Order: sequence, then C-alpha cells, then structure tokens
Amino acid sequence: VQLQAFGGGLVQAGDFLGLFCAASGRTFDLTAAGWFRQAPGKEREFVSAINWRGSSTYYGDSVKGRFTISRDNAKNTLYLQMNRLKPEDTAIYYCAASINRLYSGGHYSQSSYQYWGQGTEVTVSS
Repeated sequence: VQLQAFGGGLVQAGDFLGLFCAASGRTFDLTAAGWFRQAPGKEREFVSAINWRGSSTYYGDSVKGRFTISRDNAKNTLYLQMNRLKPEDTAIYYCAASINRLYSGGHYSQSSYQYWGQGTEVTVSS
C-alpha cells in the first residue's frame, strides 16, 4: 500500500484548507485511517482518525470542532477539512492507514498504523 498526501500550503489564521490522501496498492486490506502532524521541534501527534465505514471519527482535543475527517473508499481517498486554522496548526501532516481492526483507543496511537504517506506541509501565518 502506498499513501500520498496532498493539499498543504501557506494560509492565514482563520482560513481553511483541505488535505487529501490517495491510497494505492492493496487498499482492500485497509481498515482505519488517520492524520497525524509534526510541528517543528515537537513530536508527531494525533490529529484525527476514521474507521473503515466512516461511521466513527476521532479527533485530537486541539482540532475538535474545527477539523473534519472523511473518506471515500470507492476513490481510495482520505480527506481532512481544516477550518479556522491557527498558527499552532503549522506542521507537516501525515496520513496513515491500518490493516488491523482498531478498538477503542487504538485509533489515537501511531503504532496502530502500518502505512504512512510522505507528509504535506501546512503553514498558518498570524
């Protein structure tokens, strides 16, 4: 499985931006998918995740209410709509996918995901 993230860029605080993650290869093995981010000088952190059917979504506290994750399995694409962006959202955003069925709490852990995209950079100016 290969993941490729798109959509990063430079925006101003309060703006919105949409990220995309295209999956190719053995995509029928995939279950949950998610987004993580890494800001300069900081560790990678959980942003959001979604189960295979799209019926359950999970968000980090810092993005809850501003970001929305979704997926289109027919198009093998994962999305992250980011609204009301803040300078502290500045980071490299990585998409990730799992081949395992994740249970409560599993969606938040980086170790739950076997496949990672290359990252796309988001910069939010104040």
